[in-house]
Amino acid sequence: MLRSLPSHWLAAPGRRALPILLLSALICLTASPALADEHWRDLHEAVRSGRLVALPEILDWLEARYAGQVLEVELERDDGRVTYEVEMLGPQGQVVEFEFDAESGELIGMEGVNIDGMRRKGEIP
Repeated sequence: MLRSLPSHWLAAPGRRALPILLLSALICLTASPALADEHWRDLHEAVRSGRLVALPEILDWLEARYAGQVLEVELERDDGRVTYEVEMLGPQGQVVEFEFDAESGELIGMEGVNIDGMRRKGEIP
């Protein structure tokens, strides 16, 4: 599974390697290993075909605009909408959750305390 992410996300200077649990959240774990494999293949195909934005693009966008460390990523399906939820730990210890539309990559929500304290100076709009 780790081979599917670009190497700069696995061992970039100043950034810890993405934990295995973070990646497993994307597999849509189920009781059946065969069904989990099918979900993983469907997700991979959706990203490859351009129906879903690849997770590294979302993480690159966040890194350019917000200081912090990724704690958890979830891929959610709710009422037919697929979203990435990315939880980050900010420089002052704040925890913020960012929600992205997985099809467009658009940021659709944020919640947490002192979000402005995580914004990088000269942030990219």
